Amino acid sequence: MADTTDTPAVGADTDTGGKRPKSVRVVLLALMIAMMLAMLDNMIIGTAMPTIVGELRGLEHLSWVVTAYTLATAASTPLWGKLGDMYGRKGTFMSSIVLFLIGSALSGMAQNMGELIGFRAIQGLGAGGLMVGVMAIIGDLIPPRERGKYQGMMAGVMALAMIGGPLVGGTITDHWGWRWAFYINLPLGVVALVAVSVVLHLPKKRSEARIDYLGAALLTVGITAIVLVTTWGGTEYAWTSARIMELIGIGVAALVGFVFWQTKAAEPVVPLHIFRSRNFTLMSVIGFITGFVMFGATLFLPLYQQSVQGASATNSGLLLLPMLGAMLVTSMVAGRVTTNTGRYKVFPILGSVLMTVGLYLLSTMDTGTSRFTSGVFMAVVGFGMGCLMQITMLVAQNSVEMKDMGVASSSTTLFRTLGSSFGVAIMGALFNNRVQDVMSERGGALGSKVTEQSAQLDAKSLEKLPVLVREAYQHAVSAGTHSAFLLGAVVAVVALVAAVFVKEVPLKGAGPKAEDEPDAPAAQPPVAEAV
Repeated sequence: MADTTDTPAVGADTDTGGKRPKSVRVVLLALMIAMMLAMLDNMIIGTAMPTIVGELRGLEHLSWVVTAYTLATAASTPLWGKLGDMYGRKGTFMSSIVLFLIGSALSGMAQNMGELIGFRAIQGLGAGGLMVGVMAIIGDLIPPRERGKYQGMMAGVMALAMIGGPLVGGTITDHWGWRWAFYINLPLGVVALVAVSVVLHLPKKRSEARIDYLGAALLTVGITAIVLVTTWGGTEYAWTSARIMELIGIGVAALVGFVFWQTKAAEPVVPLHIFRSRNFTLMSVIGFITGFVMFGATLFLPLYQQSVQGASATNSGLLLLPMLGAMLVTSMVAGRVTTNTGRYKVFPILGSVLMTVGLYLLSTMDTGTSRFTSGVFMAVVGFGMGCLMQITMLVAQNSVEMKDMGVASSSTTLFRTLGSSFGVAIMGALFNNRVQDVMSERGGALGSKVTEQSAQLDAKSLEKLPVLVREAYQHAVSAGTHSAFLLGAVVAVVALVAAVFVKEVPLKGAGPKAEDEPDAPAAQPPVAEAV
Protein backbone atom coordinates (compact mmCIF):
# COMPACT_ATOMS: atom_id res chain seq x y z
CA MET A 1 0.00 0.00 0.00
CA ALA A 2 1.27 3.44 -0.82
CA ASP A 3 2.73 5.49 1.99
CA THR A 4 0.87 8.79 2.29
CA THR A 5 3.82 10.48 3.92
CA ASP A 6 5.27 11.61 0.62
CA THR A 7 2.06 12.03 -1.30
CA PRO A 8 2.13 15.39 -3.05
CA ALA A 9 -1.62 15.32 -3.45
CA VAL A 10 -2.09 16.62 0.04
CA GLY A 11 0.49 19.29 -0.33
CA ALA A 12 3.37 17.87 1.67
CA ASP A 13 6.45 19.99 1.35
CA THR A 14 9.58 18.14 2.37
CA ASP A 15 11.77 21.17 1.78
CA THR A 16 9.96 23.24 4.36
CA GLY A 17 9.82 20.74 7.15
CA GLY A 18 6.45 19.32 6.13
CA LYS A 19 4.63 22.63 6.17
CA ARG A 20 1.46 22.87 4.16
CA PRO A 21 1.49 25.12 1.10
CA LYS A 22 -0.32 28.42 1.35
CA SER A 23 -3.17 27.19 -0.87
CA VAL A 24 -4.08 24.39 1.53
CA ARG A 25 -4.01 26.80 4.45
CA VAL A 26 -6.38 29.09 2.54
CA VAL A 27 -8.76 26.16 2.02
CA LEU A 28 -8.59 25.28 5.71
CA LEU A 29 -9.37 28.91 6.61
CA ALA A 30 -12.41 28.77 4.32
CA LEU A 31 -13.51 25.53 6.00
CA MET A 32 -13.18 27.15 9.41
CA ILE A 33 -15.37 30.05 8.25
CA ALA A 34 -17.97 27.59 6.98
CA MET A 35 -17.95 25.69 10.28
CA MET A 36 -18.27 28.99 12.13
CA LEU A 37 -21.33 29.89 10.05
CA ALA A 38 -23.06 26.61 10.85
CA MET A 39 -22.30 26.77 14.58
CA LEU A 40 -22.65 30.51 15.15
CA ASP A 41 -26.07 30.99 13.61
CA ASN A 42 -28.25 29.47 16.32
CA MET A 43 -26.19 31.14 19.04
CA ILE A 44 -26.67 34.58 17.47
CA ILE A 45 -30.37 34.07 16.75
CA GLY A 46 -31.05 32.91 20.31
CA THR A 47 -30.02 36.33 21.62
CA ALA A 48 -32.00 38.16 18.96
CA MET A 49 -35.24 36.19 19.42
CA PRO A 50 -36.95 38.53 21.93
CA THR A 51 -36.47 41.44 19.50
CA ILE A 52 -37.66 39.33 16.54
CA VAL A 53 -40.83 38.28 18.36
CA GLY A 54 -41.45 41.88 19.38
CA GLU A 55 -41.44 43.00 15.74
CA LEU A 56 -42.96 40.03 13.90
CA ARG A 57 -45.31 38.92 16.70
CA GLY A 58 -46.29 35.25 16.65
CA LEU A 59 -44.93 34.31 20.10
CA GLU A 60 -46.82 31.01 19.90
CA HIS A 61 -44.60 30.00 16.95
CA LEU A 62 -41.34 31.00 18.62
CA SER A 63 -40.03 27.45 19.14
CA TRP A 64 -40.47 26.67 15.45
CA VAL A 65 -37.82 29.23 14.47
CA VAL A 66 -35.25 26.93 16.10
CA THR A 67 -37.04 23.63 15.44
CA ALA A 68 -37.33 24.22 11.67
CA TYR A 69 -33.58 24.86 11.45
CA THR A 70 -32.71 21.83 13.60
CA LEU A 71 -35.06 19.52 11.69
CA ALA A 72 -33.73 20.56 8.30
CA THR A 73 -30.12 20.24 9.45
CA ALA A 74 -30.59 16.78 10.95
CA ALA A 75 -32.64 15.42 8.05
CA SER A 76 -30.27 16.69 5.36
CA THR A 77 -26.99 15.70 7.02
CA PRO A 78 -26.76 12.09 5.73
CA LEU A 79 -27.98 13.15 2.27
CA TRP A 80 -25.22 15.74 1.85
CA GLY A 81 -22.62 13.15 2.83
CA LYS A 82 -23.88 10.65 0.27
CA LEU A 83 -24.17 13.25 -2.50
CA GLY A 84 -20.56 14.26 -1.85
CA ASP A 85 -19.41 10.66 -2.17
CA MET A 86 -21.38 10.19 -5.40
CA TYR A 87 -20.92 13.47 -7.27
CA GLY A 88 -17.85 15.12 -5.77
CA ARG A 89 -17.12 16.93 -2.56
CA LYS A 90 -16.35 20.40 -3.89
CA GLY A 91 -19.55 21.01 -5.86
CA THR A 92 -21.72 19.56 -3.13
CA PHE A 93 -20.04 21.69 -0.45
CA MET A 94 -20.35 24.87 -2.51
CA SER A 95 -24.04 24.10 -3.10
CA SER A 96 -24.60 23.84 0.64
CA ILE A 97 -22.90 27.23 1.18
CA VAL A 98 -25.08 28.84 -1.49
CA LEU A 99 -28.24 27.31 -0.01
CA PHE A 100 -27.25 28.50 3.48
CA LEU A 101 -26.64 32.03 2.21
CA ILE A 102 -29.98 32.09 0.35
CA GLY A 103 -31.73 31.00 3.54
CA SER A 104 -29.86 33.67 5.52
CA ALA A 105 -30.77 36.45 3.09
CA LEU A 106 -34.43 35.41 2.98
CA SER A 107 -34.59 35.10 6.79
CA GLY A 108 -33.29 38.65 7.11
CA MET A 109 -36.08 39.85 4.81
CA ALA A 110 -38.89 37.91 6.55
CA GLN A 111 -42.04 39.95 7.21
CA ASN A 112 -43.82 37.53 9.54
CA MET A 113 -43.10 34.46 11.67
CA GLY A 114 -44.40 32.05 9.03
CA GLU A 115 -41.92 33.32 6.46
CA LEU A 116 -39.09 33.30 9.00
CA ILE A 117 -39.78 29.68 9.92
CA GLY A 118 -39.82 28.60 6.26
CA PHE A 119 -36.62 30.50 5.45
CA ARG A 120 -34.92 29.08 8.53
CA ALA A 121 -35.68 25.60 7.19
CA ILE A 122 -33.88 26.52 3.95
CA GLN A 123 -30.98 27.80 6.00
CA GLY A 124 -30.93 24.54 7.98
CA LEU A 125 -30.77 22.47 4.79
CA GLY A 126 -27.60 24.31 3.86
CA ALA A 127 -26.16 24.04 7.36
CA GLY A 128 -26.38 20.24 7.22
CA GLY A 129 -24.05 20.27 4.21
CA LEU A 130 -21.65 22.77 5.79
CA MET A 131 -20.75 20.62 8.75
CA VAL A 132 -20.48 17.39 6.78
CA GLY A 133 -18.56 19.03 3.94
CA VAL A 134 -15.95 20.54 6.25
CA MET A 135 -15.08 17.21 7.87
CA ALA A 136 -15.23 15.21 4.65
CA ILE A 137 -12.96 17.65 2.77
CA ILE A 138 -10.45 17.54 5.60
CA GLY A 139 -10.65 13.76 5.27
CA ASP A 140 -9.85 14.06 1.56
CA LEU A 141 -7.08 16.64 1.89
CA ILE A 142 -5.24 15.55 5.01
CA PRO A 143 -3.83 12.07 5.71
CA PRO A 144 -5.19 10.42 8.89
CA ARG A 145 -1.95 10.91 10.85
CA GLU A 146 -2.14 14.71 10.44
CA ARG A 147 -5.91 15.01 10.55
CA GLY A 148 -6.17 15.26 14.32
CA LYS A 149 -4.68 18.73 14.68
CA TYR A 150 -6.90 20.20 11.96
CA GLN A 151 -10.06 18.63 13.35
CA GLY A 152 -8.97 19.90 16.77
CA MET A 153 -8.93 23.38 15.24
CA MET A 154 -12.51 22.83 14.08
CA ALA A 155 -13.51 21.86 17.60
CA GLY A 156 -11.93 25.12 18.73
CA VAL A 157 -14.07 26.99 16.23
CA MET A 158 -17.19 25.30 17.67
CA ALA A 159 -16.21 26.35 21.18
CA LEU A 160 -15.53 29.93 20.07
CA ALA A 161 -18.93 30.03 18.36
CA MET A 162 -20.66 28.96 21.57
CA ILE A 163 -18.80 31.56 23.62
CA GLY A 164 -18.97 34.43 21.16
CA GLY A 165 -22.37 33.76 19.59
CA PRO A 166 -24.54 35.36 22.29
CA LEU A 167 -22.13 38.31 22.56
CA VAL A 168 -22.13 38.89 18.81
CA GLY A 169 -25.89 38.41 18.61
CA GLY A 170 -26.56 40.92 21.36
CA THR A 171 -24.21 43.51 19.86
CA ILE A 172 -25.61 43.16 16.34
CA THR A 173 -29.23 43.31 17.52
CA ASP A 174 -28.64 46.37 19.71
CA HIS A 175 -26.71 48.41 17.12
CA TRP A 176 -27.83 47.21 13.67
CA GLY A 177 -31.15 45.46 14.23
CA TRP A 178 -32.08 41.77 14.32
CA ARG A 179 -32.09 41.37 10.51
CA TRP A 180 -28.32 41.79 10.51
CA ALA A 181 -28.08 38.69 12.68
CA PHE A 182 -28.84 36.90 9.39
CA TYR A 183 -27.19 39.29 6.96
CA ILE A 184 -23.84 38.98 8.77
CA ASN A 185 -23.59 35.47 7.28
CA LEU A 186 -23.46 36.82 3.72
CA PRO A 187 -19.99 38.42 3.57
CA LEU A 188 -18.43 35.56 5.54
CA GLY A 189 -20.13 32.98 3.33
CA VAL A 190 -19.02 34.72 0.14
CA VAL A 191 -15.39 34.71 1.35
CA ALA A 192 -15.59 30.98 2.07
CA LEU A 193 -17.31 30.33 -1.27
CA VAL A 194 -14.70 32.23 -3.30
CA ALA A 195 -11.78 30.62 -1.47
CA VAL A 196 -13.15 27.11 -1.97
CA SER A 197 -13.99 27.82 -5.62
CA VAL A 198 -10.57 29.22 -6.54
CA VAL A 199 -8.15 27.24 -4.39
CA LEU A 200 -9.71 23.83 -3.74
CA HIS A 201 -9.32 21.32 -6.56
CA LEU A 202 -10.74 17.86 -6.01
CA PRO A 203 -11.22 15.12 -8.62
CA LYS A 204 -14.60 15.42 -10.29
CA LYS A 205 -16.92 12.51 -9.80
CA ARG A 206 -19.95 11.43 -11.69
CA SER A 207 -21.74 8.37 -10.40
CA GLU A 208 -23.96 6.44 -12.76
CA ALA A 209 -25.90 5.07 -9.82
CA ARG A 210 -29.29 6.59 -9.12
CA ILE A 211 -29.97 8.44 -5.89
CA ASP A 212 -31.76 6.27 -3.34
CA TYR A 213 -34.88 8.43 -3.13
CA LEU A 214 -36.90 5.91 -1.10
CA GLY A 215 -34.11 5.50 1.43
CA ALA A 216 -33.68 9.27 1.66
CA ALA A 217 -37.43 9.74 2.20
CA LEU A 218 -37.64 7.05 4.91
CA LEU A 219 -34.60 8.44 6.72
CA THR A 220 -35.95 11.99 6.55
CA VAL A 221 -39.32 10.93 7.99
CA GLY A 222 -37.63 8.92 10.75
CA ILE A 223 -35.26 11.72 11.78
CA THR A 224 -38.02 14.32 11.61
CA ALA A 225 -40.24 12.23 13.88
CA ILE A 226 -37.40 11.72 16.39
CA VAL A 227 -36.54 15.43 16.54
CA LEU A 228 -40.20 16.40 16.91
CA VAL A 229 -40.68 13.89 19.74
CA THR A 230 -37.65 15.22 21.61
CA THR A 231 -38.67 18.83 20.92
CA TRP A 232 -42.37 18.60 21.73
CA GLY A 233 -42.35 15.88 24.41
CA GLY A 234 -43.03 17.33 27.84
CA THR A 235 -43.50 20.87 26.50
CA GLU A 236 -46.02 21.22 23.68
CA TYR A 237 -47.53 17.79 24.40
CA ALA A 238 -47.41 15.35 27.31
CA TRP A 239 -45.06 12.41 26.79
CA THR A 240 -48.03 10.02 26.87
CA SER A 241 -50.22 12.10 24.54
CA ALA A 242 -51.63 10.67 21.33
CA ARG A 243 -49.55 13.07 19.18
CA ILE A 244 -46.25 11.96 20.75
CA MET A 245 -47.23 8.29 20.49
CA GLU A 246 -48.11 8.78 16.82
CA LEU A 247 -44.75 10.41 16.13
CA ILE A 248 -42.90 7.61 17.93
CA GLY A 249 -44.78 5.02 15.88
CA ILE A 250 -44.09 6.85 12.62
CA GLY A 251 -40.42 7.30 13.51
CA VAL A 252 -39.85 3.67 14.46
CA ALA A 253 -41.68 2.38 11.38
CA ALA A 254 -39.75 4.71 9.06
CA LEU A 255 -36.35 3.81 10.53
CA VAL A 256 -37.06 0.06 10.49
CA GLY A 257 -38.15 0.41 6.87
CA PHE A 258 -35.03 2.45 6.14
CA VAL A 259 -32.68 -0.19 7.57
CA PHE A 260 -34.45 -2.93 5.61
CA TRP A 261 -34.32 -0.94 2.38
CA GLN A 262 -30.63 -0.14 2.78
CA THR A 263 -29.88 -3.86 2.46
CA LYS A 264 -31.65 -3.86 -0.92
CA ALA A 265 -30.75 -0.47 -2.45
CA ALA A 266 -28.14 -0.34 -5.22
CA GLU A 267 -26.58 2.85 -3.83
CA PRO A 268 -27.79 3.13 -0.21
CA VAL A 269 -27.87 6.51 1.53
CA VAL A 270 -26.09 4.98 4.54
CA PRO A 271 -24.24 1.80 3.53
CA LEU A 272 -24.75 -0.55 6.46
CA HIS A 273 -21.39 -2.19 5.87
CA ILE A 274 -19.64 0.77 7.54
CA PHE A 275 -21.14 -0.39 10.85
CA ARG A 276 -19.28 -3.68 10.52
CA SER A 277 -16.25 -1.72 11.68
CA ARG A 278 -16.18 -1.97 15.45
CA ASN A 279 -14.42 1.37 15.78
CA PHE A 280 -16.95 3.18 13.60
CA THR A 281 -19.88 1.82 15.59
CA LEU A 282 -18.22 2.66 18.90
CA MET A 283 -17.42 6.19 17.72
CA SER A 284 -21.06 6.64 16.74
CA VAL A 285 -22.09 5.67 20.27
CA ILE A 286 -19.51 8.00 21.86
CA GLY A 287 -20.51 10.85 19.51
CA PHE A 288 -24.18 10.40 20.44
CA ILE A 289 -23.36 10.57 24.16
CA THR A 290 -21.05 13.57 23.70
CA GLY A 291 -23.89 15.45 21.99
CA PHE A 292 -26.29 14.31 24.72
CA VAL A 293 -24.05 15.69 27.46
CA MET A 294 -22.72 18.84 25.79
CA PHE A 295 -26.00 20.41 24.73
CA GLY A 296 -27.69 19.40 27.97
CA ALA A 297 -24.90 21.12 29.91
CA THR A 298 -25.03 24.28 27.79
CA LEU A 299 -28.77 24.50 28.48
CA PHE A 300 -28.82 24.03 32.27
CA LEU A 301 -25.56 25.58 33.39
CA PRO A 302 -26.50 29.18 32.44
CA LEU A 303 -29.93 28.63 34.00
CA TYR A 304 -28.34 27.52 37.27
CA GLN A 305 -25.85 30.39 37.28
CA GLN A 306 -28.50 33.00 36.57
CA SER A 307 -31.21 31.65 38.88
CA VAL A 308 -29.11 30.41 41.80
CA GLN A 309 -25.83 32.31 41.63
CA GLY A 310 -27.32 35.60 40.43
CA ALA A 311 -25.20 35.89 37.29
CA SER A 312 -26.24 38.32 34.57
CA ALA A 313 -27.91 36.93 31.47
CA THR A 314 -26.51 39.72 29.27
CA ASN A 315 -23.29 37.90 28.50
CA SER A 316 -24.67 34.39 28.73
CA GLY A 317 -21.95 32.94 26.52
CA LEU A 318 -19.30 33.96 29.04
CA LEU A 319 -21.02 31.88 31.72
CA LEU A 320 -19.83 28.76 29.91
CA LEU A 321 -16.28 30.02 29.41
CA PRO A 322 -14.63 27.56 31.86
CA MET A 323 -16.17 24.57 30.08
CA LEU A 324 -15.81 25.79 26.51
CA GLY A 325 -12.33 27.23 27.08
CA ALA A 326 -11.14 23.91 28.51
CA MET A 327 -12.74 22.11 25.57
CA LEU A 328 -11.00 24.39 23.08
CA VAL A 329 -7.53 23.95 24.62
CA THR A 330 -7.88 20.19 25.04
CA SER A 331 -9.12 19.71 21.47
CA MET A 332 -6.06 21.48 20.14
CA VAL A 333 -3.68 19.53 22.39
CA ALA A 334 -5.35 16.19 21.61
CA GLY A 335 -5.10 16.89 17.90
CA ARG A 336 -1.41 17.79 18.14
CA VAL A 337 -0.55 14.73 20.23
CA THR A 338 -2.44 12.46 17.85
CA THR A 339 -0.58 13.97 14.88
CA ASN A 340 2.81 13.59 16.56
CA THR A 341 2.31 10.06 17.87
CA GLY A 342 -0.31 8.53 15.59
CA ARG A 343 -2.02 7.12 18.68
CA TYR A 344 -5.44 8.09 19.94
CA LYS A 345 -7.11 5.47 22.16
CA VAL A 346 -6.07 7.24 25.34
CA PHE A 347 -8.22 10.25 24.47
CA PRO A 348 -11.65 8.54 24.28
CA ILE A 349 -10.90 6.76 27.57
CA LEU A 350 -9.51 9.82 29.36
CA GLY A 351 -12.25 12.03 27.91
CA SER A 352 -15.03 9.70 29.06
CA VAL A 353 -13.55 9.48 32.57
CA LEU A 354 -13.23 13.27 32.89
CA MET A 355 -16.70 13.83 31.44
CA THR A 356 -18.26 11.35 33.90
CA VAL A 357 -16.41 12.81 36.89
CA GLY A 358 -17.17 16.39 35.84
CA LEU A 359 -20.88 15.70 35.44
CA TYR A 360 -21.01 14.03 38.83
CA LEU A 361 -19.29 17.06 40.36
CA LEU A 362 -21.85 19.35 38.67
CA SER A 363 -24.63 17.24 40.17
CA THR A 364 -23.33 18.10 43.68
CA MET A 365 -23.90 21.86 43.23
CA ASP A 366 -26.46 23.48 45.52
CA THR A 367 -27.55 26.98 46.48
CA GLY A 368 -24.29 27.56 48.36
CA THR A 369 -21.87 26.56 45.58
CA SER A 370 -19.54 29.42 44.61
CA ARG A 371 -18.94 30.52 41.03
CA PHE A 372 -15.30 29.49 41.32
CA THR A 373 -16.23 25.97 42.39
CA SER A 374 -18.82 25.56 39.66
CA GLY A 375 -16.27 26.93 37.17
CA VAL A 376 -13.78 24.24 38.19
CA PHE A 377 -16.44 21.56 37.77
CA MET A 378 -17.33 22.92 34.32
CA ALA A 379 -13.66 22.90 33.32
CA VAL A 380 -13.42 19.19 34.18
CA VAL A 381 -16.37 18.48 31.86
CA GLY A 382 -14.77 20.69 29.19
CA PHE A 383 -11.48 18.81 29.38
CA GLY A 384 -13.39 15.56 28.90
CA MET A 385 -15.41 16.78 25.92
CA GLY A 386 -12.27 18.27 24.36
CA CYS A 387 -10.72 14.80 24.32
CA LEU A 388 -13.79 13.41 22.56
CA MET A 389 -15.16 16.05 20.19
CA GLN A 390 -13.00 15.55 17.11
CA ILE A 391 -11.26 12.28 17.98
CA THR A 392 -14.62 10.58 17.35
CA MET A 393 -14.71 12.02 13.82
CA LEU A 394 -11.06 11.15 13.19
CA VAL A 395 -11.41 7.51 14.24
CA ALA A 396 -14.70 7.13 12.37
CA GLN A 397 -13.11 8.40 9.15
CA ASN A 398 -10.08 6.19 9.70
CA SER A 399 -12.38 3.16 9.94
CA VAL A 400 -13.88 3.37 6.44
CA GLU A 401 -12.67 3.41 2.87
CA MET A 402 -12.10 6.70 1.05
CA LYS A 403 -15.22 6.18 -1.07
CA ASP A 404 -17.34 6.24 2.11
CA MET A 405 -15.66 9.29 3.68
CA GLY A 406 -18.70 11.53 3.22
CA VAL A 407 -21.13 8.97 4.60
CA ALA A 408 -18.88 8.35 7.61
CA SER A 409 -18.62 12.08 8.31
CA SER A 410 -22.36 12.67 7.93
CA SER A 411 -23.32 9.63 10.02
CA THR A 412 -21.03 10.69 12.88
CA THR A 413 -22.40 14.24 12.72
CA LEU A 414 -25.98 12.91 12.66
CA PHE A 415 -25.46 10.76 15.75
CA ARG A 416 -24.07 13.77 17.62
CA THR A 417 -27.06 15.88 16.50
CA LEU A 418 -29.55 13.23 17.58
CA GLY A 419 -27.69 12.89 20.87
CA SER A 420 -28.11 16.60 21.50
CA SER A 421 -31.85 16.37 20.78
CA PHE A 422 -32.29 13.47 23.20
CA GLY A 423 -30.08 15.13 25.80
CA VAL A 424 -32.04 18.36 25.82
CA ALA A 425 -35.37 16.49 25.88
CA ILE A 426 -34.62 13.84 28.51
CA MET A 427 -32.54 16.02 30.82
CA GLY A 428 -35.09 18.78 30.33
CA ALA A 429 -38.00 16.55 31.30
CA LEU A 430 -36.16 15.37 34.40
CA PHE A 431 -35.26 18.95 35.31
CA ASN A 432 -38.81 20.26 34.85
CA ASN A 433 -40.38 17.49 36.91
CA ARG A 434 -37.92 17.96 39.74
CA VAL A 435 -38.44 21.73 39.77
CA GLN A 436 -42.21 21.29 39.92
CA ASP A 437 -41.93 18.83 42.82
CA VAL A 438 -39.62 21.04 44.90
CA MET A 439 -41.69 24.17 44.22
CA SER A 440 -44.79 22.34 45.46
CA GLU A 441 -42.94 21.24 48.60
CA ARG A 442 -41.26 24.55 49.44
CA GLY A 443 -43.43 27.18 47.76
CA GLY A 444 -46.88 25.75 48.34
CA ALA A 445 -49.75 26.68 46.04
CA LEU A 446 -48.05 29.89 44.88
CA GLY A 447 -44.87 28.02 44.08
CA SER A 448 -46.73 25.49 41.94
CA LYS A 449 -48.57 28.28 40.13
CA VAL A 450 -45.34 30.17 39.40
CA THR A 451 -43.80 27.22 37.51
CA GLU A 452 -47.05 25.91 36.08
CA GLN A 453 -46.35 27.26 32.58
CA SER A 454 -42.55 26.88 32.56
CA ALA A 455 -39.89 25.62 34.95
CA GLN A 456 -37.42 28.15 33.52
CA LEU A 457 -37.95 31.72 34.74
CA ASP A 458 -36.11 34.75 33.44
CA ALA A 459 -34.47 37.41 35.62
CA LYS A 460 -37.43 39.80 35.43
CA SER A 461 -39.87 37.12 36.55
CA LEU A 462 -37.61 36.18 39.45
CA GLU A 463 -37.38 39.76 40.69
CA LYS A 464 -41.17 40.00 40.96
CA LEU A 465 -41.46 36.91 43.18
CA PRO A 466 -41.81 37.10 46.99
CA VAL A 467 -38.54 36.33 48.79
CA LEU A 468 -39.72 32.95 50.09
CA VAL A 469 -40.92 31.82 46.67
CA ARG A 470 -37.70 33.05 45.06
CA GLU A 471 -35.64 31.04 47.55
CA ALA A 472 -37.85 28.03 46.90
CA TYR A 473 -37.19 28.40 43.18
CA GLN A 474 -33.42 28.55 43.74
CA HIS A 475 -33.58 25.28 45.70
CA ALA A 476 -35.79 23.81 42.97
CA VAL A 477 -33.32 24.72 40.23
CA SER A 478 -30.47 23.24 42.28
CA ALA A 479 -32.45 20.02 42.68
CA GLY A 480 -33.33 19.99 38.98
CA THR A 481 -29.74 20.45 37.84
CA HIS A 482 -28.65 17.76 40.32
CA SER A 483 -31.00 15.25 38.69
CA ALA A 484 -30.11 16.31 35.14
CA PHE A 485 -26.35 16.15 35.63
CA LEU A 486 -26.51 12.91 37.61
CA LEU A 487 -28.35 11.37 34.65
CA GLY A 488 -25.65 12.78 32.36
CA ALA A 489 -22.93 11.14 34.49
CA VAL A 490 -24.69 7.76 34.26
CA VAL A 491 -25.04 8.10 30.48
CA ALA A 492 -21.36 9.13 30.19
CA VAL A 493 -20.36 5.78 31.73
CA VAL A 494 -21.66 4.15 28.55
CA ALA A 495 -19.16 6.24 26.55
CA LEU A 496 -16.38 5.01 28.84
CA VAL A 497 -17.35 1.39 28.28
CA ALA A 498 -17.42 1.98 24.51
CA ALA A 499 -14.02 3.71 24.63
CA VAL A 500 -12.42 0.73 26.38
CA PHE A 501 -13.34 -1.52 23.44
CA VAL A 502 -11.90 0.81 20.77
CA LYS A 503 -9.18 -0.96 18.81
CA GLU A 504 -6.27 1.37 18.17
CA VAL A 505 -5.31 1.19 14.49
CA PRO A 506 -2.26 3.47 14.17
CA LEU A 507 -2.86 6.37 11.82
CA LYS A 508 -0.79 6.66 8.68
CA GLY A 509 0.48 9.84 7.15
CA ALA A 510 3.21 12.29 8.07
CA GLY A 511 5.87 10.91 10.34
CA PRO A 512 7.63 7.53 10.45
CA LYS A 513 5.55 4.45 9.92
CA ALA A 514 5.13 2.30 12.97
CA GLU A 515 6.55 -1.20 12.62
CA ASP A 516 3.33 -2.80 13.80
CA GLU A 517 1.14 -0.53 11.70
CA PRO A 518 -1.43 -2.62 9.81
CA ASP A 519 -2.93 -1.70 6.50
CA ALA A 520 -6.21 0.12 7.18
CA PRO A 521 -8.80 1.13 4.61
CA ALA A 522 -8.48 4.83 5.41
CA ALA A 523 -4.74 4.74 4.86
CA GLN A 524 -5.15 4.86 1.11
CA PRO A 525 -3.49 7.85 -0.53
CA PRO A 526 -5.76 10.88 -0.41
CA VAL A 527 -7.25 11.69 -3.79
CA ALA A 528 -7.46 15.41 -3.09
CA GLU A 529 -5.20 18.00 -4.60
CA ALA A 530 -4.79 21.61 -3.55
CA VAL A 531 -2.94 23.88 -5.91
